[in-house]
Amino acid sequence: MLRLATLSLLVLYPIAWCAPLMRAGLLPIFGLSEISVMTGLQSLWASDIPLALIVTVFALIAPVVKTIGLVLVQSNLLDTRTLPALHVLGKLAMADIFLIALYITLVKGIGYATIEIAWGLYLFTGCILASLVLSLLTERHFQPIPDVPAAPSPGPKKPDAT
Repeated sequence: MLRLATLSLLVLYPIAWCAPLMRAGLLPIFGLSEISVMTGLQSLWASDIPLALIVTVFALIAPVVKTIGLVLVQSNLLDTRTLPALHVLGKLAMADIFLIALYITLVKGIGYATIEIAWGLYLFTGCILASLVLSLLTERHFQPIPDVPAAPSPGPKKPDAT
């Protein structure tokens, strides 16, 4: 069940990247443009290439690599000793880096803006939160059981000195 839930993220991430996160425009009467992860990245690539590269790595590549790593651990195809590295990768795959860059792009391009949240923002947020929960569950499920030292065997009793 854990592996199936993790595999579902590999389908849900691309949907979330293409789904509208928000609608923004100058005023509602002029119409609102839908903004998705992909359109935000396109805008960043046109205006700020170094930021676009960073966001592409952290918002697209890192979450997928982390998810694939979790599936491999859950399938016993990757050693559980890689879980700390996947945990670090998960920290790098934070969506807030993308969202901050998106807001910077919006503020640069739009003075008096109207912004409406769209369903894709909830899906994208849900994918990130599900990834965090599945990562924690995988670490807990595949955590090695510590060696318990054997209880000392009761040897011959020493006589009381009293």
